[in-house]
Amino acid sequence: GARLYLKEHKDTIAGRKVSVDDDGFMTEFDEWDEDTAVALASSIGIELTAEHWKAIRFARNDYRSQGQTPSIRRASTVGGMDTKSLFALFSGRPATKMAYIAGLPKPADGS
Repeated sequence: GARLYLKEHKDTIAGRKVSVDDDGFMTEFDEWDEDTAVALASSIGIELTAEHWKAIRFARNDYRSQGQTPSIRRASTVGGMDTKSLFALFSGRPATKMAYIAGLPKPADGS
């Protein structure tokens, strides 16, 4: 499959070596840090705000406890974030973009 975000095979993000899948999503939870998130967000045209960080931190904590990338519905119901706000923060495909920036696997529902 074609990479969604990283246009060429990049395994260095923000000066760090990282493992990515065929779509450019990070595959090793512990390789992510906040500098990596800023670089990933910038690569898809997003400048991170406090609200983005709230969603990213929820996604990472939820992934750590649940073992899967949260859906937008879960971010809304469990994370207490407004669905419309998530669509505004991560326009188009919010769960996918949130996961990408958070260094998580692509969500199963692909939203």
